[in-house]
Amino acid sequence: MSEILKIDDIDKQIINLVQEQPNLTHTQIAQKVNRSQPTVGMRIRKLEEMGVLQFQAGINLKTADMYFSRVEIQTKSPEEIYEIVKKCPFMLNAFRVSGDFNVSILITSFALEDIEFIVNFHFRSNPEVKKVEITFITDVLENFIIPINFDFNCGCKHCIILQKD
Repeated sequence: MSEILKIDDIDKQIINLVQEQPNLTHTQIAQKVNRSQPTVGMRIRKLEEMGVLQFQAGINLKTADMYFSRVEIQTKSPEEIYEIVKKCPFMLNAFRVSGDFNVSILITSFALEDIEFIVNFHFRSNPEVKKVEITFITDVLENFIIPINFDFNCGCKHCIILQKD
């Protein structure tokens, strides 16, 4: 990774510090890596511009009072599934995966039944989808921050139905 991204041990230390303690100031990081504050600021800016280091606000899955699930899908049309995920605020992200399934989706809701409803509405009724499996996430080992849009009203039929409940 270091050779491809052109990051050195100081960059790695900075990344680790920012991940472990995101509220550290550049001055505090500089003290920990034995570099000047302007040097640390320049390195952080470089890492951000490269897309290696990003600061993300969101909900901590470890402590959130919400239900989270992984939905595994086997489909002939992964791009179509990605488009559905982009539009639905309950779907947090999608991943291309290898194995029996080729798309994995992270879904959230305040009720387990809503997750079933969303999956049935978007995927089980979709002729391009060959197989669907839901796994509910029951615990998270470490803090896991993920952005969530709490405006759960994208205007599609299932969101409108869920908003009425």
